[in-house]
This record gives sequence, structure tokens and C-alpha cells, in this order.
Amino acid sequence: MTPDFSEMPAVFDIKEILKILPHRYPFLLVDRIVEMDLEKGYILGQKNITFNESFFQGHFPGAPIMPGVLILEALAQAGGILVYLKGESEVEKIAVLMNVNQAKFRSPVRPGDVLFLKGEGQHFSKKGGKIKATAYVNNKVAVEAEIGFALVPKSQI
Repeated sequence: MTPDFSEMPAVFDIKEILKILPHRYPFLLVDRIVEMDLEKGYILGQKNITFNESFFQGHFPGAPIMPGVLILEALAQAGGILVYLKGESEVEKIAVLMNVNQAKFRSPVRPGDVLFLKGEGQHFSKKGGKIKATAYVNNKVAVEAEIGFALVPKSQI
């Protein structure tokens, strides 16, 4: 059973996300965080998909769908926020993508869709973490994967 996503207020708006993620336009793929529980190791982000996204010019003209690798990147960005916040480091760090496993693409993501990015922690440490990531559109699974992260000091990036 898939969760019932509806209009939810932001836990983190874009200003808060920009304080955590180093990504900027056109590569910032999380618009807001709508739910988060650090004790349970859970996060839910949102990405509004518009026809104005630059990748729709070539993927694919006449039948636009969001590239799967960008959906995985959006999941990694939301998950990176969770891993960063769970890391509890005294040094300022960034969650860096280490691996993607068991990725499955279930349904296309099209202009006008609202993509919900769910990350459930499987493992967290001061060195990184691993999440079970699931992207939903209209309460249906679009993409799922396991994503691993390393926490790297900002000074080394």
C-alpha cells in the first residue's frame, strides 16, 4: 500500500534546503521537505515537475518524460539531507552519493506531475548512511532504489 500524499506544509522550504545542499539551479531537484522524523530516520521531499525543465527539450520531444537518472538524483538529494542531519558531526560536511543499488523504474514522470521523494534510513553513522528511496507520483511508485552516502568535509570538496 502506498502512502496518501496530499497538500502538506513545508518542514523545510527552499531557503532551508539551500543551507544544507550544495546544489544550485539547474541541478537542485528538491523544492521542499514536507515531512521528516530524525528519530525514525525518515524524510519526504517534493519536486514539482514542469514543462519548463530544460531536460524536456530533448527527453523526448513530443513525449516528454523525466530522465530516470535525474529521479535518482532527486531521491539522493532528499536522502542526503536526512543523512547529513543524522550525521551529528562537529565538522561541516556534505552527504555525497556513493552508490545506487536495486534501482527499479516503475512508471514515467511527466510534466505537471508532483514527485514525492521518500527516504527511509537503513544505516546511519558519522561517516555516512544508506537509505531505501522511493519516488511517488499520484500515490504510485515511480522509482525505487537503495542509495548509499559518505559524509565528506566541505573543505575536501
